[in-house]
Amino acid sequence: MYTLQDKKLMQAAIDCGKQCSSVESAYNVGAVIADANGAIISTGYSRQLPGNTHAEQCALLNLPDSQQLADASLYTTMEPCSKRLSGNVPCVSLILQSGIKRVFVGVREPPNFVNCTGAEELQAEGVEIIYISELEDECRELNRHLTG
Repeated sequence: MYTLQDKKLMQAAIDCGKQCSSVESAYNVGAVIADANGAIISTGYSRQLPGNTHAEQCALLNLPDSQQLADASLYTTMEPCSKRLSGNVPCVSLILQSGIKRVFVGVREPPNFVNCTGAEELQAEGVEIIYISELEDECRELNRHLTG
């Protein structure tokens, strides 16, 4: 279940995703980390930082300090990756290391590049996964360059 505040935070993640430079070899994803009160404490988007970075990775790296994230929630326009062709650490591992226990997702990762099992892996480790289905079309729109 999600609230109007959760939808607003996912919309903020969508807005982050719109900042991506589209490339044919990667998805455009936006991410927001909010504290227990729903205040945005960090944002990120795909390729925001050097090194083929993902949105969730950038949001974690952009945190002002290494604060406790157990009560924070992550909002991401696409399911966090469980495997990366680049050899970088998958976002699932980064989320588990961060201590975040709730992840709101816009859409599942399509199988264009890898077979993603991010949601299942996070759930298996006790992370709550919540899909915000009302914003699915807006999340998919970020990747029209790949899906037509």
